[in-house]
Amino acid sequence: MREQPAPAPHGLTVGVLGVLEVAVDGRPVPLTTGRLRTLLAVLAMSASAPLSMKLLTEALWPDAQPRNSRRSLQIYAARLRETLGRERIETRHDGLLLHADPDGVDALRFERILGRAAAERGSPRERPLIQQALALWRGQPFDGVSSRWLEEVQAPRLTERRLTALERRTDLDLLAGRAADTVPELSEQVVRHPLRESLALRLLVALDRCGRQAEALRWYARIRAVIARELGVEPNRELRRAHADLLAGRPLDPPGTAPAQGPTGGDPRVLRVHR
Repeated sequence: MREQPAPAPHGLTVGVLGVLEVAVDGRPVPLTTGRLRTLLAVLAMSASAPLSMKLLTEALWPDAQPRNSRRSLQIYAARLRETLGRERIETRHDGLLLHADPDGVDALRFERILGRAAAERGSPRERPLIQQALALWRGQPFDGVSSRWLEEVQAPRLTERRLTALERRTDLDLLAGRAADTVPELSEQVVRHPLRESLALRLLVALDRCGRQAEALRWYARIRAVIARELGVEPNRELRRAHADLLAGRPLDPPGTAPAQGPTGGDPRVLRVHR
């Protein structure tokens, strides 16, 4: 029997985990004006909850605000209503509210699914939920949206949650003997985040378990050079221990089993192994 196509999504959907994508009832809606895109992305991150005029104004004009910023904001809100439907943008006493199902915003759905995965920690349902959440990512968050608030507040928070979820999924895959499956994405993310030692450690472990020790040693040298150049220190104790084990031909410890400390005991850096 032929599989029926999935029905078109109903209502407003906003994708911010990559290039901004907007659709109403499954129909793509182009937003060509930069500040319209910014306003929608900021509102979408608080779907069905109002945001103050002050926060919205600072998000749209972080440096030089227009003389009548409230009026300018209302003009952009009116243009969004024309594009998305009048019922979707509500003006409150001191703010705006986007009427959208939070599940229709990929970033909010991502966080909700991770919450379910955390509640299932250790059960067979945990990994599929993590995978479902990670699959929502299409690129860098808020790609094509210009907003210092999104770039400095929301994007780093979402990226941290993504990397923590990736590390947890990697740990589960390593325990299940699927090391080879983890290498491509780990390699890509280590290139993007070379100072995240917890991610680098998992790449070394995965390569070691695939019998690719020479490649793991090359990765360590690359990571060590970046850490030395950017931070002026050696890699943390777990990475240095993994390097020593590779040189000695010893199997690497699973992530999180060695103390995440520097050579003097306490490691003041933010980067840690995420357990």
